[in-house]
Amino acid sequence: MLRIAVQSKGRLFEDTMALLAEADIKVGSSKRTLLVKSSNFPVEILYLRDDDIPQSVASGVADLGIVGQNEFEERAENARVVRPLGFSKCRLSLAIPKAVNYEGLPWFEGKKIATSYPNILRRFMQQHGVNAEIHVITGSVEISPGIGLADAIFDIVSSGSTLVSNNLSEVEVVMQSEALLIANPNLDAEKQAILDELLFRIEAVKAA
Repeated sequence: MLRIAVQSKGRLFEDTMALLAEADIKVGSSKRTLLVKSSNFPVEILYLRDDDIPQSVASGVADLGIVGQNEFEERAENARVVRPLGFSKCRLSLAIPKAVNYEGLPWFEGKKIATSYPNILRRFMQQHGVNAEIHVITGSVEISPGIGLADAIFDIVSSGSTLVSNNLSEVEVVMQSEALLIANPNLDAEKQAILDELLFRIEAVKAA
């Protein structure tokens, strides 16, 4: 039996459930149960917050996980990427107030940037020799400049409508993200065989 950690709600949850259904893996949709077994395939689904999935896979609480690349890169846990899944695509970008005249990364020198992804942002700034103050918050990052909490933000962007509604302009795309299938690096032979069958089904869905 393979245990797969998946996000408990949101677009990634919906896309993951759709993929499993297309791969003919039947899973109950009860939100009251954290652990649900498939009725026709040797897997069980563990519903978690997205930021808990990389650690759960690395520690062996789950054998596999389906998680956004952004969370996987941010957490930097010891898990291996099995394959990108091609859905739940977005990007991590820097954005500043529309009224500001932006002329390049040096603008961020000494500025305060609000984000839920401090590790990815810190690595990016170090690579470009920019010394910015990183302010870690959870929740509505995009309101930070408007209330005087930060000069800029670093956050997930999909359509960009949230930035527009908060009078922000996207000025630097730091990374592209999509859903990843990740695995614990120490799967035994039996679990690897189930994973191989799961991958066969996923490849068939993608090919179709």
